[in-house]
Amino acid sequence: MGGDLAEKVCTPCRGGIPPLTRDEANALLKQTPAWTIVDDPMRIERRFAFGNFRDALMFVDRVGAVAEAENHHPDIRFGWGYCCVEIYTHKIKGLHENDFILASKIDALETS
Repeated sequence: MGGDLAEKVCTPCRGGIPPLTRDEANALLKQTPAWTIVDDPMRIERRFAFGNFRDALMFVDRVGAVAEAENHHPDIRFGWGYCCVEIYTHKIKGLHENDFILASKIDALETS
């Protein structure tokens, strides 16, 4: 694990592996510091702010395109002026390196 997360691609997770420990997740979080670790199950979340509904919707569409390309799909809530993205690996009921890879690619959407 480690390295430049934005340069990696998500690998299929078929389950049967343990989720990341809190220490492993915290180490990867250093590369995605705008995200927050939340428990039960352990996952990462980030809230994005926008000036209107249209911009939030356009961002959701861009996140969806990245998720499809990575074949790793976050939970997304959005409305007027905001988008909340929650990521974890459902098959292992916790965090995997893939979650941080996707988070770093979503972070890159802010600058593109």
